[in-house]
Order: sequence, then structure tokens, then C-alpha cells
Amino acid sequence: MSAKGSDPVHIEKDELFEVATNFWNIRVSFKMLAGLVDLGSHMSLIRLTNGNFLVIDTVVLTDRTRAEINRLTDNGKKIEAVIGVHPFHTLAFPAFYEAYPNAKYYGTPRHVRRLTTIPWAGSLEDCNIRKKWEPEIEMRIPAGAEFINPLPESSNHFVSVFVFHRPSRTLHVDDTIVYGDHPGFLLKLTGFKHGTMAFQPSIKGPGLYPTAEAPFEFRDWMKTLLNDWP
Repeated sequence: MSAKGSDPVHIEKDELFEVATNFWNIRVSFKMLAGLVDLGSHMSLIRLTNGNFLVIDTVVLTDRTRAEINRLTDNGKKIEAVIGVHPFHTLAFPAFYEAYPNAKYYGTPRHVRRLTTIPWAGSLEDCNIRKKWEPEIEMRIPAGAEFINPLPESSNHFVSVFVFHRPSRTLHVDDTIVYGDHPGFLLKLTGFKHGTMAFQPSIKGPGLYPTAEAPFEFRDWMKTLLNDWP
């Protein structure tokens, strides 16, 4: 999460956690299979040099986390933009928009298609939107995978826009890379261990394009990213 240290990181659920200078994260539970599997979800807040904030993804807020966000952002007045970076992380957006309607909202093409009650200011498909906060904030879409309309919707949750906060050298990413934070029994059966990172399992299925070139395109994209974002 941050460039500091190498020990496994554990963040308590439903707390505003300062990952690095001007970068905060909130982790929450997201349970599936009748509550047997907690996949978790998260959102981040980044304070820009102008004093305003970017919210990366949204989660269902508790009274406590909403109060913490309000304290940090002057009751939402300093939220410059809310950005949805994963096509399938959509459920918390309507309530977040209801709580903070004055910010500008940007999302993936699927956000824009599905959540029509939100007046989207733009799509991350547009490279000009992704570059809007450079060089402070950089955003990139993985190569070798479908971003605009990932199918099948039930299992292809691989692609997410990577968001890098250069001043703190901190990365926000959903699903494409998964961090094991005390995984439950069923997740352990799939190979997840505490403190480890892995690519989302659909990389071995529908996550990448079904072409011979796609794995190499993604590999080369990752190599470039690691070189550019040390």
C-alpha cells in the first residue's frame, strides 16, 4: 500500500487509516456466499497540493467513517472529485452521491452506463480525464484486458484503473492485485495467505483477452508500471 516498511499490513475495518502522508484508506467487509466469504472492499482519500481531496472508489459508510470524512474534508466541501476505478464496484455510489452531491463524479464506462441517477462529469475511458490531476496523480488502465465492457459480468472482475499518488508513492488498486489481510478459511483454500499479494484469480480465466498476445501485453504493461512508479 505504501512504500514504508515490508511487514504485513492489517487495517481495521470501518476506520479511516492514514496509509501515507496525504493518503487515507477505509476498508470494509463485503461478504458473499451467504456471508461465508468476506472479500472486503475499500476506498481511498487523497489530499491534493491545492488542499482539496480526491475520493477513489466508495464504500458504505458508518456514522463514524462519515464523520471522519466530514472532519477531513470540511463536510465534503473540499471533495474535488469522486472517482470509480473498478467497473463492478458500484453498489455504494448512489448513497455516497446522496451524501456528497456537490463533488464531480467520474467513473468507468460501466459506472456511467449503469448508474444513470448520478450526473457523471466524465469517463475514465477518456485519457484527458485520467491525466486531469497529473503529475500529482497518475492513472493507468491495464493492457491485454477488456475495460469498457468486461464479460462475463459474473466472473470477469480483473481490470481496474491503477491510481498512483506520486508524492507519497502510494498505489490504489482494486481486484487486479489482491492483498491477503487475514483471509478466511475458504479463501485460504484458494491459496491466499496473510500479508501476500496475488493477481485476481480471473487472470487465469476471462480476465485477459483470449489471445496469445494478451498475457505478454499485460506482463509488459506491469513491467513498465513498476519502472515508472518506483
